[in-house]
Amino acid sequence: MKNRNQPTLCDILGVEFPVIMAPMFLVSNEEMILEALKSGITGAIPALNYRTTEELRRAIRRIKSFSNKPFGINLIVNKSNFKYREQLNICCEEKVHFIITSLGSPKETIFEAHKVGIKVFCDVTDLSYAKKVEKLGADAIIAVNKEAGGHAGQISYHDLIPELVQNCLIPVISAGGIGDGQGIKNMMELGAAGVSMGSIFIATQESPVSEDYKYACVNYGAKDIVMTTKISGTPCTVINTPYVQKVGTKQNMLERILSKNKNLKKWFKALTFIKGMKKLEKAAFSSTYQNVWCAGPSIEYITEIKSVENVVQYLKEGYNEPS
Repeated sequence: MKNRNQPTLCDILGVEFPVIMAPMFLVSNEEMILEALKSGITGAIPALNYRTTEELRRAIRRIKSFSNKPFGINLIVNKSNFKYREQLNICCEEKVHFIITSLGSPKETIFEAHKVGIKVFCDVTDLSYAKKVEKLGADAIIAVNKEAGGHAGQISYHDLIPELVQNCLIPVISAGGIGDGQGIKNMMELGAAGVSMGSIFIATQESPVSEDYKYACVNYGAKDIVMTTKISGTPCTVINTPYVQKVGTKQNMLERILSKNKNLKKWFKALTFIKGMKKLEKAAFSSTYQNVWCAGPSIEYITEIKSVENVVQYLKEGYNEPS
């Protein structure tokens, strides 16, 4: 199945090991990225992790001051992100190495980024959207499967990766369900150019989230991950804590009506997104009974809190073990 004509992530970005530390809302920070770069992988930070665009600019410059290795910024490109254009401008002005687009059309991002030599990788969940972003000029596809954490897809990697590899001309990066080196190897054998991994890095020493959140990733497993629409309006995976069980995972009737109303849905979805992100932020950084912790099934592989360097070493060792 492996498509040997396609470049790997190592070829595309010049990294040692074909892994992107996935951009994680609230979790990803400069310390994690710098440790990832030192360890031979790359990583990306969501632009929305910074309250102001100037904080985003300072973060990019700080990373560049310590390392010349490639890293990226993740942009939400739909109407819920009111700072999108400012964030895109800063990414282009500071010339980050790549941009990952999520939740919207990447057309403008691709056009502006390519003007200054920035690569654009686009999150997709199916072949139809993959073909659209390929036509727009995306440099690679990030195939978000149903095993992913956060905003997951609906198709298993077993089906999604081969379908995209066979039908797209640009590299396919697999995102979701990978927690060890053997998993990376399996994705590469299916034809992926590399992998994007997030949840396995939540419980790291460099991660800024609370110890409660980190130990939840240690103590819970794949069977404890559920999908909810109550956080951002878009299906999102969270740990099934007692609080999540109490409030449920589906929008109520009024929320469903508002999210489909032609005149109101834009504003309702934006409000839902903002409220949901505030709830995630409160749970991520403080002790609260309202624990809503975003994570994917790959927390199954987390057995202790480690450094980013040790996690990457674990992945490399597993990848290099004979099958």
